[in-house]
Amino acid sequence: MTPIDIGLINNMPDPALDATERQFRGLLDAAADGLPVRLTLYTLPEVPRTEFGRKQVSRYTSIDDLWSRHHDGVIVTGTEPLAAQLNDEPFWGSLTRVLEWAEDNTHSTVLSCLAAHAGILHFDGITRRPLGDKRFGVFECMRVSDHPLTAAAPSRLQIPHSRWNEIPEEALLKCGYRVLTRSDDAGVDAFIKERGSLFVFLQGHPEYEAITLLLEFRRDIGRFLRGQRETYPPMPHGYLDQETIDALTALRERALVDRREELLAEFPLEMAASKVSNTWRSTAENLYRNWLTYIRSQKARTEQAA
Repeated sequence: MTPIDIGLINNMPDPALDATERQFRGLLDAAADGLPVRLTLYTLPEVPRTEFGRKQVSRYTSIDDLWSRHHDGVIVTGTEPLAAQLNDEPFWGSLTRVLEWAEDNTHSTVLSCLAAHAGILHFDGITRRPLGDKRFGVFECMRVSDHPLTAAAPSRLQIPHSRWNEIPEEALLKCGYRVLTRSDDAGVDAFIKERGSLFVFLQGHPEYEAITLLLEFRRDIGRFLRGQRETYPPMPHGYLDQETIDALTALRERALVDRREELLAEFPLEMAASKVSNTWRSTAENLYRNWLTYIRSQKARTEQAA
């Protein structure tokens, strides 16, 4: 059986590189149902890296090799923004070149979080809007459109979100995007547009593992304690049990009156990690199973027409 050839352009910050690769490998393996999937790793060279990060991505395939290749599908992750405007990011030129390459050289392209925001800005000039605080946690979303990507999906589903910006749905609809899932609390979740390649835009993170949000929350508290962010991070929505919330609330109260990095040792990581669960895993596997099925059907159609 011919493998489905997927490219993963992993642009996550250095500490999250390996975890992101593991998350997508595990999710694609589970979604493939025995179908062979070949995964090739890339990263945008302009994403800032430490020496540790450069060593991690040294085993990836060079992005220069991408331009002359075809992949059946490609996944492009986000990263932490450095500039106020996306088109001022150091990687903007490479990212937009990936988007243009994907139109002619893939059957479908998944753009995750910041990459989704970059895609709509590049294609249609839609600008994301900053939020008052981070939209963070697990949100209930509703399936609002029938499409091969939502086949067998429940009418209500759980999806993690972790972002500082949002997209106005009315702007998407005006430009011909089709919303698949949305949340009353988090806004648009997943949406699509056909541009040669079927582009799939995800504001959420179905690939996340159960503990990912917890580790992000701990990281953000550490940044507050070190003075790297001005405000204490919001409690993740819909994610933690009451005992953990009580413990974290007590930590927050101490941190607001005694702001020092040593308090991070009081973060109840072991207790919290034992209680969080991946309530979105079946939704994530179904989405990517449908994505791989769509790619396989498009690939078969192209081969028959050749």
